[in-house]
Amino acid sequence: MPANLISGTRLSQELRVDIARRAALLTSRNRQPGLAVILVGEDPASQVYVRNKVKACADTGIRSVHETYAATLSQEALLARIDALNADPQIHGILVQMPLPRHIDPNAVIAAISPIKDVDGYSVASAGELLTGAPGFRPCTPYGCMKLIESTGMSLKGKHAVVIGRSNTVGKPMALLLLQANATVTICHSNTPDVGLHVRQADVVVAAVGRRNTVTADMVKPGAIVIDVGMNRDDAGKLCGDVDFEPVSAVAGAITPVPGGVGPMTITMLLVNTVEAAEAAEKKATP
Repeated sequence: MPANLISGTRLSQELRVDIARRAALLTSRNRQPGLAVILVGEDPASQVYVRNKVKACADTGIRSVHETYAATLSQEALLARIDALNADPQIHGILVQMPLPRHIDPNAVIAAISPIKDVDGYSVASAGELLTGAPGFRPCTPYGCMKLIESTGMSLKGKHAVVIGRSNTVGKPMALLLLQANATVTICHSNTPDVGLHVRQADVVVAAVGRRNTVTADMVKPGAIVIDVGMNRDDAGKLCGDVDFEPVSAVAGAITPVPGGVGPMTITMLLVNTVEAAEAAEKKATP
């Protein structure tokens, strides 16, 4: 029996209805959520991502401030602009689109963003909150993956989850979120001798390595949930993920497509974090 398709497009649309409702309530109290999106340089993919984020804000009633700078912008100037946005009470979230030009240190940029406006969830402070289980912003892609898993109705308690990939933006926080949900978690990476050995035992597989056909049908436990974070191109130039989709679909219980799976959820969770930042700011400002 073919796997159930976990549609990130459909789930993100459902979540955005609630985001728009919460944003409208804040706006009615003169507290409209505000997101600043900064793009440095002219990377074509980054331009597309930024346009999609700005449009998503407009669709849900979030005010977006879109700032574009030449690739020659100095790190000092960028940090000064972030500092000004940190002090702006109408801005609740700050996002600097990556990658940055080589002369700008991304770690310095991320560190400059106030933790209460770090809606990407990339800062050391946000990572510490996630590690310790404290409230805080979760990185948008892993956060979206968790929502996709939740939508299947599976309880992660006592389940075995395998994360393939150990990046700071997806793999590591994904493992921590699964651990918080009481799953037993294995992380596989480029130095894991036999990835398939671990994946074949998994009730949930999250593939996030950026290499197509990393997960094949012979590696998947029948009925497992497969979340494909990858974004690649096949030999024909068609968009695909890290999972060999058609064969794996014949074995898995549920699977995300590429496109239309994790991608839409990443932007949606950015909107969720922005609205939550605005709600927190309102609560702090209310006597």
